Amino acid sequence: MADKKFSKDELFATYPNLYDGISKSDEEVCMAFAEEYKAFLNKSKTEREFTENAIEAAASLGFSDIGKKKSLKAGDKVYASIKDKGLILAVIGKKDVKEGFNILGAHIDSPRLDLKPNPVFEDNEAVYFKTHYYGGIKKYQWTTIPLAIHGVIYTRDGVKHKITIGEDESDPIFYITDILPHLGNEQMKKPASEFIPGEDLNVLVGGMPVNPKKKEDRKSSKEPYKEAVLKFLYDKYGIVEKDFVTGEIEIVPAVKARDVGFDRAFIAGYGHDDKVCAYPALMALLAQEKPSKTCVTILTDKEEIGSFANTGAQSVLYENFLMEIVAKCGDGSLDMLKYRKVIAASKMLSTDVTTGYDPKYSNVFEKRNTAFMSHGLKLEKYVGSRGKSGTNEATGDFVSEITRLFAQNNIPWQTGELGKIDAGGGGTISAYMAKYGLSVMDAGVPVWSMHAPYEVISKIDLYYTYLAYKTFIENI
Repeated sequence: MADKKFSKDELFATYPNLYDGISKSDEEVCMAFAEEYKAFLNKSKTEREFTENAIEAAASLGFSDIGKKKSLKAGDKVYASIKDKGLILAVIGKKDVKEGFNILGAHIDSPRLDLKPNPVFEDNEAVYFKTHYYGGIKKYQWTTIPLAIHGVIYTRDGVKHKITIGEDESDPIFYITDILPHLGNEQMKKPASEFIPGEDLNVLVGGMPVNPKKKEDRKSSKEPYKEAVLKFLYDKYGIVEKDFVTGEIEIVPAVKARDVGFDRAFIAGYGHDDKVCAYPALMALLAQEKPSKTCVTILTDKEEIGSFANTGAQSVLYENFLMEIVAKCGDGSLDMLKYRKVIAASKMLSTDVTTGYDPKYSNVFEKRNTAFMSHGLKLEKYVGSRGKSGTNEATGDFVSEITRLFAQNNIPWQTGELGKIDAGGGGTISAYMAKYGLSVMDAGVPVWSMHAPYEVISKIDLYYTYLAYKTFIENI
């Protein structure tokens, strides 16, 4: 029996609202960090853009491509781009790498619409792009909102063209129509998942024929409206229709991140999942100079569709970077047994978002075990769905190590599950990392309206998540 007597507050688990009693100075720091995040989010809507902007920020602080380093020593800052759509960075620590890495891992892809390989078609004097939705979305949420085009495409000569249309105030936007309520009786009888079929997520991109002043030219074209769009793309980028198969063109909301509420406590924006965790994970790593243990931040692609492909968390390219660190911190050769032991000694936070309790939809939450907005970072011992399917589960000793560390450094946290057991579920990259034997736990920011084109997070959760991530990689 414990000798120490506890107060009632210590006996009961409490997770207070962090805005309640915040000091003026802390509020100012929190708000300033939120402004920096919004600026980064607005220019990093796709995984390629996030990677590019993160490398630029890292390079300005002395990070260099690991491939250019023959050896590594304490204080060296290195990174590797993963096909321009993922990124891994490290700051070499003072301790021998055999003691393991301290790792933060997030994903930088978000639900969106991608173009099909043959996307351009004309229908009754209007031109559209055919899309294939990416990740788990409610399809009806993507109609009647302003949309932008982001991505890259390669022309026949192999030249890569970056395309961003719809973000500047002078740009046109793009749009997916919906039926007017006056004629929507049949539509409204359908389940929400069938309101808008996937094949109907066609983006309106044009409505003028080629050479509109010359009727003879229009008559000579079988599809004059489609031809006008293709001519625009050719004149501006050198693109012909067959080039679309080379493209990685994403349709995203043409909206900026904005403060929400009279008190500006929240931020609405596209791509909080998972950039609201990726950004503080990046910033925590960039703040390191010569840490005790080698610190790593992993920013992966393809999480929303299972972390597959050569840029997803299951790709060996991320592991190759860690192997290179182990080799270059030694004599340059790689001992696989030594490497496996280094990874087994490593510790990681899988930095992915969770849902915030929404009283409007209380029936899907188990209120004793959920996250609340503005109550701080949520630690999730396991995720998955139903019978814990598809999850990593952190061991009790690792959870204890994290919570004791946070207590020592005054880092607030909360805990729980995603929702009711049989209401659904989801996964993160933690299961793919755990297979290497390292200790890993999910820890992220609560989000309202997750996977919608415009999600909401709390500024104070964002800031204290940054402090938690920084505390973890510096001290665990």
